[in-house]
Amino acid sequence: MRRAGRRLPALAALSYGVLAALVLLGVRDVLFLYEENRCSMTYMYEYPEYLKIKLPKKTARRYPAYELYLYGEGNYAEENKNLLLTGIPVLFLPGNAGSYKQVRSLGSIALRKAEDVDFKYHFNFFSVNFNEELVALYGGSLQRQTKFVHECIKVILKLYRGREFAPTSVAIVGHSMGGLVARALLTLKNFKPELINLLITQATPHVAPVMPLDKYLTDFYTAVNNHWILKAQDLRNLTTLSVAGGFRDYQVRSGLTFLPRLSQHDSALSVVSSAVPRVWASTDHLSIVWCKELILATIRVLFDLIDENTRQITEDPKKRMSVLNHHFVRHPAKIFEENPEAFTELTGAFMWITVKASKWTYSVYNDSDGKYFAFPLASHRKSYSHVYCESNMLDTSSWIYGCMNSNSSVCLKATDLSWRAELLPTTKVVILKLQDYPSLSHVVIQVPPAAGNKYTLDCEFFKEDLRTVQLPVTHLFSFGLSSSKILLNSTGLLYKVQLQHFNQIYQAFKIYIESHCPSLKERKPSVYRLHIPWSHEDSIIVAKVPSFTEIPAKLHIAQPQNNNRTPELNIYSSSDCQYEVILKTSLLQILGQIIRFHAGTLPVYVVSNILLTYGGQLSTLISTGQCSEFSLELVRTARPYKVEPLISIIVFLQGCHWFRVIWESLSLPEVDAAVLTSQDAWFPLVSLILFLFGTGIAYWSGVFFSASLKLLASLWLRLIRPNVLQKENKLITPGRLCEVLSLALVSWTTCGAFALLIIYLQYLFKVIKLHVDVRAEQNMLNGDSDSSKETSQNSTIHAVKKQSSMDSTSEAMQSLSKSTTISEAINSLKMHVTVLNIFTWIVLLSLPSLIYWLKNLRYVRLDPDPCRSTAVILVCILEILMNSSTSELKSSKLLKITAKVPLPLSVAMLAFGRMHLYKVLHFVTFSLLLHVLCCIV
Repeated sequence: MRRAGRRLPALAALSYGVLAALVLLGVRDVLFLYEENRCSMTYMYEYPEYLKIKLPKKTARRYPAYELYLYGEGNYAEENKNLLLTGIPVLFLPGNAGSYKQVRSLGSIALRKAEDVDFKYHFNFFSVNFNEELVALYGGSLQRQTKFVHECIKVILKLYRGREFAPTSVAIVGHSMGGLVARALLTLKNFKPELINLLITQATPHVAPVMPLDKYLTDFYTAVNNHWILKAQDLRNLTTLSVAGGFRDYQVRSGLTFLPRLSQHDSALSVVSSAVPRVWASTDHLSIVWCKELILATIRVLFDLIDENTRQITEDPKKRMSVLNHHFVRHPAKIFEENPEAFTELTGAFMWITVKASKWTYSVYNDSDGKYFAFPLASHRKSYSHVYCESNMLDTSSWIYGCMNSNSSVCLKATDLSWRAELLPTTKVVILKLQDYPSLSHVVIQVPPAAGNKYTLDCEFFKEDLRTVQLPVTHLFSFGLSSSKILLNSTGLLYKVQLQHFNQIYQAFKIYIESHCPSLKERKPSVYRLHIPWSHEDSIIVAKVPSFTEIPAKLHIAQPQNNNRTPELNIYSSSDCQYEVILKTSLLQILGQIIRFHAGTLPVYVVSNILLTYGGQLSTLISTGQCSEFSLELVRTARPYKVEPLISIIVFLQGCHWFRVIWESLSLPEVDAAVLTSQDAWFPLVSLILFLFGTGIAYWSGVFFSASLKLLASLWLRLIRPNVLQKENKLITPGRLCEVLSLALVSWTTCGAFALLIIYLQYLFKVIKLHVDVRAEQNMLNGDSDSSKETSQNSTIHAVKKQSSMDSTSEAMQSLSKSTTISEAINSLKMHVTVLNIFTWIVLLSLPSLIYWLKNLRYVRLDPDPCRSTAVILVCILEILMNSSTSELKSSKLLKITAKVPLPLSVAMLAFGRMHLYKVLHFVTFSLLLHVLCCIV
């Protein structure tokens, strides 16, 4: 039995070690296992300058920490010092801890572009200095920033007053939280929506905060998103583009950057940078601001949006969306035209050649004569469904046309099919469904004279069914042991591999593509595109031929319920090569997806586990009179079946109308799991997995926490002689009351989190001191025991006197009393360690507001302060708790109630705290308050 008892903690430690290791593997996948940086750095050709714009006195006095700047370089900066501006205003808003100087990449490239057009059009880039505030961690200043931006817009437009082409609106580019601040402008009562016509956000978490650490942050998000959904009809004149960084951005996952689906269907666009034409690269949270390829796409958008008549950004929402789609969704390898001509005359003394073959390749090298290759469609319509053409000549001229002459082999007028093309990294391609073009008689490929140019054109007719292959994805629990394979033997140029049942965020795969070619001649590279049809989050990889390529397949957002299209792997191939596609489930990437989507909720699960353990220790104290070890009690009490079923039942019942009516009548908030499900960020078993992860973290953090306390106690014991262990009778003394009042004053006049940190350090000191005193008493007791044994041995050799016998009995009684005192102290120490462990997580969750306050010390008082009132209560509670012992608890009438409360609190914490981390503080405070009442009553 003893061996079995010893095995149980060892097995628990091993299992919790495995769980903690799985968490670390998921963290590793998110933080380190992503594609290499494929962005080029932007450079300034002249020294950047930032001209501070003078604000009205009232604005400067109201917002002393904020400033407005105008960006410039060289002569351009000198010319603008007098603020006689004639350009188009663009306002840049930095994000969390962002600098106003981050505008330089946009400003510099826009300046170079303006020089290319001889300053016919140019942009004036303004930037706001938010004092690098940590608004992603503390939401108290978001409303203040929003109001300041409104004042900045009015100041900017005033600078252009009286100019010939004075603007009436401002375009805004917002990075990270700056994009959210820009959206929040529309929630201001006195803000006119026509002041903004274009909003571009970079890696902005629109859906929800990354870490919902305080009420001000979550309330701000709720207000902004509700306004954009309810007032969507009023926002049609505003065009919004949201750009996400992809999997390299581990700070803001791309799923959070997609604008709410119910708002602005026709005037908002959300894309991931890996899917943006001419970018095709994932960016991290900072590089999205300076990624040259992405900045170039943004500047091209701004210049294409200029209205020649007003010399400002066009007021036409349809044109704005057309430009955005042209540069950020599907680029036809042509310069944007608002209304391209329906028909084009095919002029020039070019040779006309009719091609009747179903597959055609033509290599161009130093051709002095131009040619038209005409493909008659009549002979192919019955046998084939599509025609596919590609060219690796990546110029912006038209190259493919549709002819309507049914008889003649020469076409004078044709429709330009080049607008149907799509630009890829190494080629431009056109796929035409013949059924959609019944009036066309020919497809014509134009080959202009090529002086020194070398490129290749390919065309083929194909039947879609023969080029589309279905590949079922492997099961989630196959763990990469099984695979799905397919072999593409055809000699075609294009394949579509449909990935069946790939539609959830928790799915993650590795796709291996191996290409085999019959000869070693030089071939064009293959292009592999993972196409997700319900969102613009494609990823494109270029691979040499032959090669072995690995493609990670995972989603940023799950498939919507109203979309039944299947993700595809498009292979733009070399015609004489064979391709083998192998798909396997990736356990590491699945763990990465869980961490990517739910790492912010892990503190809730950890604290929930510790709270269950704390309740178990109180129950053990009632039943045995002894406080159990934290790790042993965690193994016994932290069980998911105590918590998860009840939450699942509530979520299920909330789907019933009658239950929802009762729930709302009680004014209860919506369960977080239901909200996450509506955002497609929740999936079966995820809560169970996260609970187990939280158990593993709670176990090992508890072990390391206890070990750290023991280490500090050992150091203290070596350096300082400990005092005799004494029992303090009074919980509340005048000195402690003064400490409470002092810390309450600190909390109220400075920062609540600062007061919590002070009381935490004081509690930590007390626990270490108690640890030292207990160890010292144990050492003394062991020494007394050895002395008693020696006395007993001597008494058997010599004559024992009656007096010595009485002394021995007295010593035994004293030893027993000391042993009882030490036992009580050990029980108290175990309880204090658990409470301090819980409080450690509370301090960590309140730390962001403390960091924000320390960064802005000149304002002394943090206002608003998310922790102020709770900190005052906790200071009072902990001042009593740190001086209490388990002897007071045992005799309390409230102990049974207090021991049962942590379980419902853990359930409530998981139900309402996953999307509101600050509520964890309230649940823990209530539990500790009952503990204090037990010590008093």
